[in-house]
Amino acid sequence: MHIVSEISIPGGSVDYFLVSAKGNRVRDFVGIELQTLDTTGTVWPERQRFLKEQGTTYGQTGPASDKGYGMNWKMTAKTILMQLHHKVQTFESVNKHLVLVIQDSFLDYMRREFTFDHLSNALVGDPMHIHTYSLVQAQSGSFHLELMARYSTDTNGIALLLGLKASPNIDLDVIVKVLESKISDATLFNPMSTL
Repeated sequence: MHIVSEISIPGGSVDYFLVSAKGNRVRDFVGIELQTLDTTGTVWPERQRFLKEQGTTYGQTGPASDKGYGMNWKMTAKTILMQLHHKVQTFESVNKHLVLVIQDSFLDYMRREFTFDHLSNALVGDPMHIHTYSLVQAQSGSFHLELMARYSTDTNGIALLLGLKASPNIDLDVIVKVLESKISDATLFNPMSTL
């Protein structure tokens, strides 16, 4: 078995390939995508607040900002689903498998926000597989990853995943009310001020 990283295919680059080979001849392979979460904002203001709370000025530069940071769940989900949609077509066309490895909490988020009802328990014939892992703490205090669930689908199923659960239909007056609540003298466009 070989682990080969970063191979470009139509639709992007695949993180890893697990390759079965005899000599230098490829017998079989599976593509593996590992998805981590993206963040939004910057952790620096949180660092500054922590130092201030601890009563130290060591390493502090300038006033502490009230800006926060966090996990960018939505952007990460949209990005990986679009990438999978492109990549799984290639794997489907050569009758091979692509496996997405994600944390269970990320799958929980995607289930809430996107259309995941059609996913089935893993079927060998499906080209797209999703393996979810949980970070589990042992009695000794150490942590390890544990496989929680396996699902699968095909190219059409990935296209369905991209559908948001929220209805795209909204009344015009709802949009107008939101816009009206946000406009003020500060949002007034003045072309002369940009010169």
